[in-house]
Amino acid sequence: MKPKILIIENEPAIADTIRYALETEGFEPVWCATGEEGLAQLQAQSPALSILDIGLPDMNGFEVFKRAQALSTAPIIFLTARSDEIDRVVGLELGADDYIAKPFSPRELVARIRTILRRSNSARAPANGFSMVCPAALQIDEERRAIRFYGQLLDLSRYEYGLLKTLITRPGRVYTRDELLALVWDEPGESTDRTVDTHIKMLRAKLKLIAPGVEAIRTHRGTGYALEENLPATPS
Repeated sequence: MKPKILIIENEPAIADTIRYALETEGFEPVWCATGEEGLAQLQAQSPALSILDIGLPDMNGFEVFKRAQALSTAPIIFLTARSDEIDRVVGLELGADDYIAKPFSPRELVARIRTILRRSNSARAPANGFSMVCPAALQIDEERRAIRFYGQLLDLSRYEYGLLKTLITRPGRVYTRDELLALVWDEPGESTDRTVDTHIKMLRAKLKLIAPGVEAIRTHRGTGYALEENLPATPS
């Protein structure tokens, strides 16, 4: 079956360009022109990935994104004509998997979609390539870009994975926010300390769902973050 890609875009010319590029590359595009219709199709079609325009006629794309999170775990790429840094930062802080500005190359968009789908599929697939980091606590499979916490596979966004992988590299080592931006983000100069804090907060929430009593990531006030060196053998 061809992977379904949901396009939520109100400009027909842009939607047609995306649909043609996707069909040419073996995907099945589903187009919606409004946020409400997009949310309905998200439930009805169960797409592998969604492309979401921020400037929709009936509601803000960020609001669509928040409502979509309660309906599906499929990756989302933000699409926008705006060049303001704040749009990009807000989109990534919300947890979007990627962000692309108009005008864009259809070939680049398809390449990003393939990369995200490979990462998403790897995280869901059973894996035997995990290496132990902290005994019985964290395991990482770098080929699949997947991390297990107390045996449970974490559903991580691109930047959450990058942050946790970086902290895992040297447990106990305190990484400053600037270091994390430089190591994890593609364009660190366009993001802020707040971006790191927001992603750490979301990452902690996912770890807490598995082990509510374990503080896996430590905050060092005025400095940054570190992975706890002595994680317990079993979650509490």
